[in-house]
Amino acid sequence: MNTKYNPLFEEFTFKSGVRLKNRILMAPMTNFASKKNGEVSDEELPYYRVRSNGVGAVITAVAYVTPDGKGFVNEISAHSDEMIPGLKRLADTIKGAGAKAILQIFHAGRMAPPELLEDGQPVSASAVVALRPGSVTPRELTEGEIETIIQAFGDATRRAIEAGFDGVEIHGANTYLIQQFFSPHSNRRTDKWGGTLEKRMAFSLAIIDVVKATVDEHAKNPFIIGYRISPEEKENPGITMEDTLVFVDTLAEQDLDYLHISVQNFWQGSIRDEEDKKSRVTLIHERVGDKVPIIGVGSLHTPDDVMKALDTGVPLLALGRELIVEPNWIEKVQSGEEDTIATTLTNDDQEKLIVPDALWSAIMNTPGWFPVVSK
Repeated sequence: MNTKYNPLFEEFTFKSGVRLKNRILMAPMTNFASKKNGEVSDEELPYYRVRSNGVGAVITAVAYVTPDGKGFVNEISAHSDEMIPGLKRLADTIKGAGAKAILQIFHAGRMAPPELLEDGQPVSASAVVALRPGSVTPRELTEGEIETIIQAFGDATRRAIEAGFDGVEIHGANTYLIQQFFSPHSNRRTDKWGGTLEKRMAFSLAIIDVVKATVDEHAKNPFIIGYRISPEEKENPGITMEDTLVFVDTLAEQDLDYLHISVQNFWQGSIRDEEDKKSRVTLIHERVGDKVPIIGVGSLHTPDDVMKALDTGVPLLALGRELIVEPNWIEKVQSGEEDTIATTLTNDDQEKLIVPDALWSAIMNTPGWFPVVSK
């Protein structure tokens, strides 16, 4: 291995005591390959197995915690104990290949496609439609329903523990329900769950509290609790970087193992102010990185790209599309074969790359999402 890449392979120990063998994680990516009822399918296991050999940890595709929170066709579920055997197969597959296994959990809120819901009615903090084509106005959740969803995150965490996962990532990003409660666009409530910036944090903090309590009660081994956050929204009113910096100050006091910053590009500046070019990831790291480890992500294609990001002081980096295009990314760096890392794919590569049918179809039919080239 080229010695300049040694820092990528330094071990990292979380506050919980879980140790990673290196600084690279597989980012959470929806694969549309679970069974219709949310069970893990046979098709998902080899996809994860081949990508778990090199990375320190795998963060799975997101799992919904209640049926009305389903966000994708054939999405993995953690909403009932019937899902535990399948989740165990997934955790065993990832861990068997040498990586730590982290289950990402969420509720889609107003972003849930109506056709996937039993009553066809998405729910959210308030009855405010998302500014997306074809969006449906959600129904405002009652206080009782809010408490039920909060507990569902705890129940999903227990299932992750019983299935043998090493941790959970609470998905508070990408416009889904947890973010909807924090956003002044989607949360117009005047009760304890909305209004001031502090009240808009309450739902997130209540979920963190129930997840922590569940881990304290059920986990016999060290268990990771991470939280994913999107720094800004384009909407007005919407989440600003000023809001987020106050929020991460609070999150940094919650004894979390990490904050995962969800952006398209690690170096991306503001999506609200084109003049503000400062990386949102490094801004948050500079603000709270001395209190809680930051995971950076986004368009880090080559080992040199990852090293440049690591040089900012951000201690952990996640790779997403890069590991789909090149499942052996880590192994090739370790063996000094970084020049052979694939950065493009062709329409004939599905079998070689071990990608589920539905995900492959999405890759092939979404221009610009992946670097697809003609043979």
